[in-house]
Amino acid sequence: MNSVQPIPVVVLAGFLGSGKTTLLNHLLGNRGGTRIGVVVNDFGSIEIDAMSVAGQVGDSMVSLGGGCLCCAVDGSELDAYLDKLAAPVHRIDVIVIEASGLAEPQEMVKMLIANENPAIRYGGLVQVVDAAEFDRTRAAHPETDRHLSVADLVVLNKTDRVDPAERARIEGEVAALCAPGTPLVGADHGRIDPELLFDRRPWTETRGQLSFEDLIAEAEEHDGRDPHADHAHARYESVEFTSDQALSPRRFIDFLDRRPAGLYRIKGFVWFGVPGYQERYEVHAVGRFLRFAPAPWGRGERRRTQLVLIGSGTDGPGLLRELDACREGSPEQAPPESMWGVLRYVAPADRGDDLAAEDDSPPEDGPVPEDGVPA
Repeated sequence: MNSVQPIPVVVLAGFLGSGKTTLLNHLLGNRGGTRIGVVVNDFGSIEIDAMSVAGQVGDSMVSLGGGCLCCAVDGSELDAYLDKLAAPVHRIDVIVIEASGLAEPQEMVKMLIANENPAIRYGGLVQVVDAAEFDRTRAAHPETDRHLSVADLVVLNKTDRVDPAERARIEGEVAALCAPGTPLVGADHGRIDPELLFDRRPWTETRGQLSFEDLIAEAEEHDGRDPHADHAHARYESVEFTSDQALSPRRFIDFLDRRPAGLYRIKGFVWFGVPGYQERYEVHAVGRFLRFAPAPWGRGERRRTQLVLIGSGTDGPGLLRELDACREGSPEQAPPESMWGVLRYVAPADRGDDLAAEDDSPPEDGPVPEDGVPA
């Protein structure tokens, strides 16, 4: 079992003009101390460490530490670029792929799932939709329907350019094209909370010299103003759940299967305590995408569940009640097969047993990819 947590790779897709680069710049500008590796458009750029870079560099050259990468590449070379980004020397926390406006996102997802580098894992597909141009885009590109059907999270961008009635109509049409339960997040100028996609490292943990944008952000935190007043996360609510009592894997999976569409992100660690499965299970969900990653507990680390749930319009107290109902009083008496539902969302290399192979049936809403699946 691999104890080193792989780097999540998030695919950012959407047709030309939908606002992908604007959204990417927003993520970079609000990343905290997180180190983001970026593969842009035709896979020509590989590492971006400051907000301004994404807007200034072309698709063929980006500075990477003491050197640069300069070439014209296609999708067949994606693995090589991800290998470079995943090298420990770069200390990347998350990789974001900004796909070409004419890319086929489903094929990109397949490529990532098939990637054999244990240092990376697929982290979800985010489809960006231009609210103001939705009808024209769909008429010109009928494949829009297919792209939305495989998205894990949809960002309806440029909502400031449509009136409330028009927005409601578009949201209804987009929701009908998506798989059931796919979250839909409204945004203007690409402003969504980065925490919906990845964890932001606290400033105190930033490694190396602070960039110019980091210094500005720190100054804002100390000049008496609320640095979060204009941030996108003000639109969302978060709920924290902690339990020193193990959770029932079956009840927890049932909770995840029934999670409301407004619950955009779930992250944290789960303690099941089932005999033979004593590891700490990291859980990562972006929209419909769900994945578990088992890893050993740290020396002296308390066995407990710690979760953060981020959403909009959700019933926080209700979610906590449902999680409370997942507690298991006697996990040592649970049969090993109770873990089957969890193991279906664990990468094969991390399973370390033959139990999951006995249950290779797909979930009700579609086939199970090898590494992380829509849930």
